[in-house]
Amino acid sequence: MVSLIYSLRHHTDEVSCCAFSPSLLTTGSIDKTLRVYNTADFTELPFSPLSGHGYGVHSCCFSSCGSYLLSCSTDGSTIVWSSETGEKSAVLQHPGRSPLRVCALSPDSSLLLAGACDGTVALWDLPSKTLRRCSAVSEASVVACCFSPCGQMFVTGCTYGDLKLWDVDNCLLHAEKDAHDLGVTCCKFAPQFKVDGCCVEFRLASCGQDSQLKIWIVSQREGAACVVKLLHALTSQSAPVLSCAFSFDGELVVSGSVDKSVAVYDASRGTLLHTLTQHDRCVTAVALSPTMPWIATGSMDRTVNMWRIGDGDIGAVKAGSQSTSSLPVVCFAGRKLPGHSRLLLADWSEEDVQTWLCEEGLEELISVFKANNIDGPELSQLDKGTVAELGIDSVGLRGRLLRKIEALKAEESGSETPDEFLCPITRELMKEPVIAADGYSYERESIESWIRGKNKTSPMTNLPLQTTLLTPNRSLKMAIARWKSSSSK
Repeated sequence: MVSLIYSLRHHTDEVSCCAFSPSLLTTGSIDKTLRVYNTADFTELPFSPLSGHGYGVHSCCFSSCGSYLLSCSTDGSTIVWSSETGEKSAVLQHPGRSPLRVCALSPDSSLLLAGACDGTVALWDLPSKTLRRCSAVSEASVVACCFSPCGQMFVTGCTYGDLKLWDVDNCLLHAEKDAHDLGVTCCKFAPQFKVDGCCVEFRLASCGQDSQLKIWIVSQREGAACVVKLLHALTSQSAPVLSCAFSFDGELVVSGSVDKSVAVYDASRGTLLHTLTQHDRCVTAVALSPTMPWIATGSMDRTVNMWRIGDGDIGAVKAGSQSTSSLPVVCFAGRKLPGHSRLLLADWSEEDVQTWLCEEGLEELISVFKANNIDGPELSQLDKGTVAELGIDSVGLRGRLLRKIEALKAEESGSETPDEFLCPITRELMKEPVIAADGYSYERESIESWIRGKNKTSPMTNLPLQTTLLTPNRSLKMAIARWKSSSSK
């Protein structure tokens, strides 16, 4: 049994990645930030969110001891953060300034690997923060990479669909051509491996645009070449699979898909155990806790869902010493508002509404609201006419109340700006929108800069751009102008 225990809604844009340490959860987003939570009670740490990237965050991971958090971005940098203070420990820039899609740490946290859109991987010595080498491993964007649990090998996956196995000196050990049709999206090794005499055997999961999750056996005998064999091709999801991860014991493998589902499999048998369907948009990230039976899933719907595997009591939570088995599903929507922060507006009680009035400096309206028994659903329906009927004499006070209500509803929806008006690269309101060959609209300056940086792939799909021709999107520009005009009134 897998049950939903929390939904975190702090990010203002698509969630792109998530990762666990023994005591923390971090989530990264196209909104350029990372958020860090204490897994004891899922409260956000005081220094969160972490802001340091110029563009969206694509990948994040913790060091083995959990002391450091790493993140990489379209801005071409990998930032090393302190997990205790949130301070930057280092900013490691890709030598070619190419946008980074993925980063990974070796099991002992001595090596950092970052995959770039120009087909290279940069390998750093993490303790000294020095670059060992930057090597071309593909003609396409590197969007997936991971270290083997022994730390002596790593795998790269690209948008052409190939998986390649390398040693830490960048010698190619094996190439699996067309492992996934139309492109690899993610790859992860299981934490455990088998040693049988002089043979070592690993399990590797990969997923891609072909809507499949594949589990491979990677084996190497002393003095012999690496052998990669397909164990399972799992096809329960009906659209591209964007992310995958093993449980800490290697018994489960989890994947997230464009079809909005999360699939939980028995990794050895390849059998589907659970399908989780609570996300409203594509599931872009999955992670499993190394210490607790928890799954985190991130989505383009801007939420991170926390799931519990199994039925038992899995530990005490600081807030009121409750166990997570007795906790309700909770939605945090931005600000931490006492009493009603855990609820959607439609679920607010009369007391929640009165608490909100106090927080917004509208205490003088409490008696009016009490007399009219206004709860959350009624608050959301208030407009000029119904507010006047409440007997609020002051026109200014009525206007202030209505503005606060509109701001509250906008906050709950996640963003005041329609998503289609934001440039997919910078996530900022577009001024000169243009249509690229991939069919998406971008801010002209941003996509031109992207192309000048020798990125001949789409920022949205990672597939090659057939032409660099950009067409002005006049209808979108007019729609943005109309929206700006109406919003300023």
